[in-house]
Amino acid sequence: MADPDNGSGVEKLALAALGAFSLTADRADQLADALAAKGGLRREEARALVHELTSRWRGDAQRLGEQAGEGLAGVFHQLGLVTREDFDELELRVAQLEHRLRLLEQ
Repeated sequence: MADPDNGSGVEKLALAALGAFSLTADRADQLADALAAKGGLRREEARALVHELTSRWRGDAQRLGEQAGEGLAGVFHQLGLVTREDFDELELRVAQLEHRLRLLEQ
């Protein structure tokens, strides 16, 4: 059974990642200005902090997406389903075999 704490952590990570992706450059500057004003940081330090956090969130979101993709690939394999890549590879192999057979028949 899944650990409920892990699920909520993944959910929080996903929500944070969505927030990071929606953060525009203009909004990032506004956030840096607010951090600088309220946090006693220099504007450059606040901008560096915002940039670091959004980069980290984007990396976490990418890793989460990759893990979800790997999990789905395992489920597809267990169900006996093929991926588009597998299908395309088999289609190419069949075409090559048909071509060889035609050459032998001539």
